[in-house]
Amino acid sequence: MSFLGLAGRNIVIFGVANRRSVAWGIAQVLRENGANLLYVFKDEDLLQKNRALIGSDAQALCCNVEDKQQLGALKANIGAIFPTVHGIVHSIAFANYSEGLKPFHQTVRADFLQALQISCFSLVEIANELSPLLASDASIVTISISTTKMASENYGYMGPIKAALDSTVAFLAKSLATEVARDIRVNAVGPGLLKTSASAGIPGYIDAYLYAETVIPRRRALETEEAANVAAFLLSPRSSGINAQTIVVDAGMGINFFSKDIIRKVSAPDSNN
Repeated sequence: MSFLGLAGRNIVIFGVANRRSVAWGIAQVLRENGANLLYVFKDEDLLQKNRALIGSDAQALCCNVEDKQQLGALKANIGAIFPTVHGIVHSIAFANYSEGLKPFHQTVRADFLQALQISCFSLVEIANELSPLLASDASIVTISISTTKMASENYGYMGPIKAALDSTVAFLAKSLATEVARDIRVNAVGPGLLKTSASAGIPGYIDAYLYAETVIPRRRALETEEAANVAAFLLSPRSSGINAQTIVVDAGMGINFFSKDIIRKVSAPDSNN
């Protein structure tokens, strides 16, 4: 038996978009540890694009979390495959900058509310729909970010959305414990900057990613696998004492913003002047 004790446990994974997704990184760790996986994709087109990745025999179904009818069918659809669910991975995020990237105070209402529903409130809806299927020691893990206090311009309104997600984790954990009366846990993994397809679409992200490499004490960026390993731990019985937390996984970036080497580079006179 492996340390994590995930063998034979049924895990539902929302959010695999491609092989560079955090959700796919988590799925690989879970598979290596013997978990039974069920993938949930937004639509049939995305499922088919990833069929070769997840395997021809992998269990998969579709649910667009913006569609109440599809959400309402989750319990029956998943229950037909997994009568008992031991874990849920919520790795869903979406931002529509319909009028381009704007200063935060000019955020478009429709864009913000759509991002809030998909990236945050869908966690509540999924937990509510699947609650009757959850095992007594089930674990729910969502993907946040390493800090919501740093107002990065290029991340736009998604910072406040992730802050709402962190708060939702705490409230959902308490609500499930109180109303469902089981040892169900809800936690988040808060990775630092990762090299994913979704992040590549954020304006200025590459520069931020390269800067992160200089700030991280080991001078090497965080790997998706490192965040995935923490998520797998949180899904396992080994993390039974951890609940309602956002576990930061940033390879120490948060302690090193005032590194003397970085300060020296910033404060050094411009050699061109």
